[in-house]
Amino acid sequence: MTEILLAIDQGTTSSRAIAFSPEGTPVATAQRELPQSFPRPGWVEHDPERIRDDVIACCSEAIEKAGSSADRVIAIGITNQRETTVVWETSTGRPIHPAIVWQDRRTSDRCRELREAGHEELVSKSTGLLLDPYFSATKLAWILDNVDGARASAERGDLAFGTIDTWVLWNLTGGKVHATDASNASRTMLLDIGDATWSPELLDLFGVPAALLPEVRDSAGDFGEAAPELFGAPIPIRGIAGDQQAATFGQAAFEPGMMKCTYGTGAFALLNTGGHPVASQNRLLTTIGWQLDGELTYALEGSIFVAGATVQWLRDALGIIEHAAETETLAQSINDTGGVYLVPAFVGLGAPYWDAEARGALVGLTRDSGRAAIARAALEAVAYQTRELLEAMEADGAQPPTALRVDGGLTANAWAMQFLADQLGIPVERPVVPETTALGAAGLAGLSSGVFDSLDAIAANWSRDTAWQPAMDDSRRADRYAGWKRAVERTLT
Repeated sequence: MTEILLAIDQGTTSSRAIAFSPEGTPVATAQRELPQSFPRPGWVEHDPERIRDDVIACCSEAIEKAGSSADRVIAIGITNQRETTVVWETSTGRPIHPAIVWQDRRTSDRCRELREAGHEELVSKSTGLLLDPYFSATKLAWILDNVDGARASAERGDLAFGTIDTWVLWNLTGGKVHATDASNASRTMLLDIGDATWSPELLDLFGVPAALLPEVRDSAGDFGEAAPELFGAPIPIRGIAGDQQAATFGQAAFEPGMMKCTYGTGAFALLNTGGHPVASQNRLLTTIGWQLDGELTYALEGSIFVAGATVQWLRDALGIIEHAAETETLAQSINDTGGVYLVPAFVGLGAPYWDAEARGALVGLTRDSGRAAIARAALEAVAYQTRELLEAMEADGAQPPTALRVDGGLTANAWAMQFLADQLGIPVERPVVPETTALGAAGLAGLSSGVFDSLDAIAANWSRDTAWQPAMDDSRRADRYAGWKRAVERTLT
């Protein structure tokens, strides 16, 4: 039977398992859609038990589709939606509350209180993050304060906290391993990223008992074994990274100055800054990219909360398209938007604004504006937001990229990628293997298990499928971007 590396990719809208050959070629995929729950405005939740069951089912299906078996799986790598928060009973494994998703804004007021009390400097200095409900710490504190008896149980050590990687790992190992990797831990707002240890000061600030926390390990390392009763034989688990860090790894962006952006539900740009964290003065995030053999690699990150989700909004809320691919045809059907801009601040604005209260705006409409202008404006917004991130990174003194490596569903839209290259003024490169997030998880597992002997060996497997070169003249580029900036000003609170 075929030997494979198995990547678990647990995302915001689906759970997947992808089987890769030892050379990094995908050979089989299994996927389950993950329903979203919106119990109140600004709240977003997932069912942790649904995630657990779907992940296990996807793994079994992918192994079978690949013509393999559990004893022929070299190792499992896990990648996951980050910041999403789960708390469960250690005795039963039962979650005490639905998972609070990274998009959730219920703790906005708490974050504001902490900022007004002067705590953001401590948070930013220690974690590289901003005081925002996006991250795990205030979500975790909310669960402890709003579920009956939770805080007392946590103090007794009867509860466990984890981001989705930790929750999946706990269940795969039958509750034997409560751990995370440095990349995921760095997104909790509880980790000192200087040495990748939990910060006692931050635990005290957010009211989080240390007994809840998982052990922080290397991104490529020993995370135990999947229990033999799940798949018919034990399978080593050898890699974990948060989805954006895994995508950066899968894009082989191993050198300082290399940059990738993933265009999924949101869009996330990471610029490798090497072994030293770059403290942002422009409201970007300083984050751990990965930890290998105890050595940390850092990145500057800019987060766009809504990217591909804008296209879903065109389809599901406005009803002006039936399929995402229609946006490319509509965008090509007109010369420009006629001054129409869509600022998709549906859940606030991410970097470099970090305005949780901002709301979306569609500006510049006239009687001539139709669905083509709106669809094109939705695609253009992705490019403008990416340009804002790149300019902020350069202003922070990071080594500027000579190209942007891209992945995610939106990269199938060639018009959007060309407009992106036009706005950034650098080539945009899409790899042959588009599943870079899962590929990164498989790469980490392969590195730890000896399939790859170095990062160079992984980089040698990366190859470019398509490159878009910038072609827009400077005056038009500047004019369109200036209009975007004016549109954004209307949404800020």
